[in-house]
Amino acid sequence: MLVVMAGLPGTGKSTIGQVVASRLGIPVVPVDPIETAILQAGIASDQPTGLAAYLVAETLAERVLEAGTGVLIDAVNAVAPAREQWVHLAARTGEPIRFIEVVCSDPDLHRERIESWRRSMPHIQLTWNAVEQSLDDYSEWTGESAAIARITLDSVEPLGTNVERAVAFLQS
Repeated sequence: MLVVMAGLPGTGKSTIGQVVASRLGIPVVPVDPIETAILQAGIASDQPTGLAAYLVAETLAERVLEAGTGVLIDAVNAVAPAREQWVHLAARTGEPIRFIEVVCSDPDLHRERIESWRRSMPHIQLTWNAVEQSLDDYSEWTGESAAIARITLDSVEPLGTNVERAVAFLQS
């Protein structure tokens, strides 16, 4: 199965995704470290490094799926083309796909998470202002991805509750 996380930075999707993947015994392909590596290689940040990172993640995920193992994609997936990328990958590999969207319904908590975040990827800067702007660009679920099974989790709920809901969703 192809499991695809979606949600703004700081919502808790990576934390939930890591625990879910561990519970399912599948690897995680995270887009942010791939983009960091691209930037560390000297590719200028004014280049489409985000797109490149998504394409590298897709290639890695495809290889994992072809080897007969499920995989979890950890990425913002804020726009329809990003989501459709995973739908097309699932179709090409003949694997089922499920989306797990993570939101944080408490803006103060979300902002606190962003402002206290200590990332191991210094090339990718994250500010609350940038997250607020990302919210404006976050697309509604339309097209092929809207027809795919999806669960929305709110990270104000306890981590264990969200993980249990996600695992139950994936196993249903």
